[in-house]
Amino acid sequence: MSGTYLGMPAFPEAARAAVRDETLRGNLRHATHTIRAKRAGAVAEVPDWAALREAGKRIKDHTLRHLDRYLVQVEESVTAAGGLVHWAADADEANRIVTRLVEETGESEVVKVKSMATQEIGLNEALEAAGIRAYETDLAELIVQLGRDRPSHILVPAIHRNRGEIRDIFRSEMGEWGRPAPDGLTDTPAELAEAARLHLREKFLRAKVGISGANFVVAETGTLVVVESEGNGRMCLTLPETLISVVGIEKIVPTWRDLEVFLQTLPRSSTAERMNPYTSMWTGTTDGDGPRTFHLVLLDNGRTDTLADEVGRQALRCIRCSACLNVCPVYERAGGHAYGSVYPGPIGAILSPQLRGTGSAVDASLPYASSLCGACYEVCPVAIDIPEVLVHLRERVVQGGPATRHGNRVVLKPAKGHAAERAAMRAARWAFTHPGALRAGQRLASRTCRFLPRTLPGPGRAWTGSRDLPEVPSEPFRDWWQRTRGGRDGTK
Repeated sequence: MSGTYLGMPAFPEAARAAVRDETLRGNLRHATHTIRAKRAGAVAEVPDWAALREAGKRIKDHTLRHLDRYLVQVEESVTAAGGLVHWAADADEANRIVTRLVEETGESEVVKVKSMATQEIGLNEALEAAGIRAYETDLAELIVQLGRDRPSHILVPAIHRNRGEIRDIFRSEMGEWGRPAPDGLTDTPAELAEAARLHLREKFLRAKVGISGANFVVAETGTLVVVESEGNGRMCLTLPETLISVVGIEKIVPTWRDLEVFLQTLPRSSTAERMNPYTSMWTGTTDGDGPRTFHLVLLDNGRTDTLADEVGRQALRCIRCSACLNVCPVYERAGGHAYGSVYPGPIGAILSPQLRGTGSAVDASLPYASSLCGACYEVCPVAIDIPEVLVHLRERVVQGGPATRHGNRVVLKPAKGHAAERAAMRAARWAFTHPGALRAGQRLASRTCRFLPRTLPGPGRAWTGSRDLPEVPSEPFRDWWQRTRGGRDGTK
């Protein structure tokens, strides 16, 4: 990835500041509880949801196992349909490609839709450095851009804003970016939506270049798919003369039949709808219909490194539904900005450290941004075992070890600040591999249980600051078993 947000601290520090913001917590609590309740109702309507979930998992796993073959098929299909395919190994290369393509059109403005991959690589900043202005057209992305803010949610990037804050942003900022907000604008949702519609309409009608992401790419035909709820995607994808789509290589599905599964699970998991109001699909170019030139930029940017990790690669199944964010007790209280990435919440806690590595303080802290309650796994429509990957990445942070970075096999050094945890794990490993020592330690703990502290000293103080130490029994299990013959003498 292009890096963390400038000056971003580690997650614990950022979260500590976020949880003190009562307005933020109220906005998050209201939004996430509303979305999760609606999602539960939408999913309950589908009698074969578990089968669809398993099918989505298998399709994604199959595609990732044979990604080399399907990437070649995508290139052949898109080229045969009149499109042009570009390969970007990292963020810098993707930004250079897109900037050059826009400059070749002679235009200095672009409209954008489905911007998550372009936010990952910092495309707007790269375009601005080249004198090109990019306009976000998703309503929430527009709010974030006008407010000079950062996205905090995958589905609802402005989830941390309430209606009053959005009204104030529209009133003060819209005029600098184009058509100003109407006089007397209130915080009524209909008025806010109308102000955004009028502001964006002139940009849609003027723009000659559109930049998009994609939810899916169908390998057998080279078809790209965008699902959305506002209609701005349809405008961005059909009105400009040139369309540039920046898409992560993990977005591929082999066939149209595979796509059918995700068109059922994605809308219910994300917006709690039976289907998305707008599902736009395009295959290359067609004379007299849509853009005259289409470019597909296939983005790696750490994805093949992630693919090399047998445990962590399941993060690449993600279809960006955001269901895991809406049930996560940590995200609900800390918000998305604390994650220091365009990918917040549980999925961000496992995806960002793999795409970017664990060298920075924020990336090394993200695997710990979880209670490991498992709610994220339960709602994931492609069955990503996020808790499993979190534990796997914690081991990498503490112990270091082999990993793949930039296509090369390397040995990572342990992250700083985990010496005590590393020593504790080594001591536990030694104890569990020496039964006699373990038995002696259990007996000693039982006989001295009345003198044991209620909280841990030193580095352990942070752990017991929010948890109760388990009580030590007065008799070890092994001794009880020998004394009672496993309970067969009637002793409980």
